[in-house]
Amino acid sequence: MKQHLVLFTIALLLTAFTPKAKWQKLIDKDLSQWDMYLSFKIKNGYVGAPPTDENGKALLPIGYNQNVNNVWTVVREGGDWAIKATGEYYGCLMTKQSFENYHLKLKTKWGNKKWEPRLNELMDSGLLYHGRGECGVDYWRSWMLSQEFQIQEGCNGDYWNIANAQIEVKSIKKANGEYQANRQNGTFERFGAGTDKQGFCQRESDHEKPAGQWNTIELICFGDQSIHIVNGKVVMVLRNSAYWDGSKSIPMTSGQIALQSEACEVFFKDIMIKPISAMPSKYAQYFSDTP
Repeated sequence: MKQHLVLFTIALLLTAFTPKAKWQKLIDKDLSQWDMYLSFKIKNGYVGAPPTDENGKALLPIGYNQNVNNVWTVVREGGDWAIKATGEYYGCLMTKQSFENYHLKLKTKWGNKKWEPRLNELMDSGLLYHGRGECGVDYWRSWMLSQEFQIQEGCNGDYWNIANAQIEVKSIKKANGEYQANRQNGTFERFGAGTDKQGFCQRESDHEKPAGQWNTIELICFGDQSIHIVNGKVVMVLRNSAYWDGSKSIPMTSGQIALQSEACEVFFKDIMIKPISAMPSKYAQYFSDTP
């Protein structure tokens, strides 16, 4: 009996002194943890083909780590380092490191500048995760194969697949035929490449702050599961992250994280990540197949 008590006490002590996972900052004044890719200045009328010059010859993308016109810069915002994307060229800022099983959080707010083809559209950007391979494989020829946590004016938390990605979202089909995330009453539906649905699902609800204010974005990924959170509110539950290779689904549970430059000015700050060993219990309940 005493032996069991001693072992139990040791277990408690080990638990008490097990160091908690620490947040890793992903931003500094030199963007030392990031690479970048820029493609083109996308114009009105774009239909997926490479832009051409005055002679009709296809233009080449700018490419990797060539910061033309300072599309990406680090500035001071309220005493903090913040990443500014002008949006003049489509492209992304991507982590050099690949991540798996993590909790990511950051703050974002809109600037004022817009470019074609979004002059009359909503301000737009995005958080890409599980990214892999070369950039330029998507419709806009600007990003890598990945899943997207949409960051768009009034639409934070939507899902888009990038290139041939696919995923299941706990969602319901609306009267207009579109799908919307729904944790309580939804069923898991598969979206993206190799499915009968387009690669888009609307967030469950809107929680964005007024223009000019910082919004807190959180992404939790464990295994093939992910959670989209906006200003502390869960807006989407996703699982079975994968990509379609033309004949079958291949699991996609790790990769680079990227921020989009997409024809508008946007700021990012307080970008931090920490490893997790399980999906937090308060979110795990949402992954049941039973509404």
